[in-house]
Amino acid sequence: MKTLFLAWQNPLDRTWFPIGRLTFDGTNYQFVYIQGILAAQQQYGLRSLPSFPELDLVYQSPELFPLFANRLLRRSRPDYADFLRWLNIPIHQDDPMAMLAKSGGQRVTDTLFVFPCPEPDENGFYHFHFFAQELLNLSPLNASRISRLQMGEVLRLVGDPENSYDRAALMLCTEDDDLVGYCPRYLSDVGFEVSGQSPCLIDVVVERINMAPAPLQFRLLCHMTVQMPQEERPFLGTMYQPLNALKAAA
Repeated sequence: MKTLFLAWQNPLDRTWFPIGRLTFDGTNYQFVYIQGILAAQQQYGLRSLPSFPELDLVYQSPELFPLFANRLLRRSRPDYADFLRWLNIPIHQDDPMAMLAKSGGQRVTDTLFVFPCPEPDENGFYHFHFFAQELLNLSPLNASRISRLQMGEVLRLVGDPENSYDRAALMLCTEDDDLVGYCPRYLSDVGFEVSGQSPCLIDVVVERINMAPAPLQFRLLCHMTVQMPQEERPFLGTMYQPLNALKAAA
């Protein structure tokens, strides 16, 4: 994983915006703001982050920036091996970018999260690994259904027009229509766009189930495979373009 996006979510209405891009070239980390932060500023008054005060600068470091590093467990923690197991990452492949991509880097103390910008594989498929969301809001019956899921079991994506917070929310359902969670919001646009073209272009399966004492946000790990038209790629819209590129073009 070479590129991650940083997003901000309004805690009141759950509207979210991609606001920054983190890349790693094997030697240096680079962070830039993207145009999504302008929309967040206009609609909600969001300011630049204290860690990155200037909107049009390119920040570089040989070490992972603290804003991101603090969203991962330290290797010295006794539960570090458990953390990797929840993410389904081998101990010798504990790359920070890969861990952030799978975990989402979300903390209860702020409104930021990260998500990956995947590259297509040799067959042109995009792969997203994510944890099911909104598990606290499931009924006890639906929550217990998660424990009976099997590795590799197919899940269906179903729109949820009754969701008062997010009309674009995508439910994760079993083939017998049991709700077991929601897709992360950054996948809603990708999922609806591709599913609207052809349902067979997108597949979601259970990758791993982590029962207690794993935290609830790491309960159900899913693997989504998406086939997009050759000329299209996810997350290439205006909101995802660097602000410094916009300034250079002005």
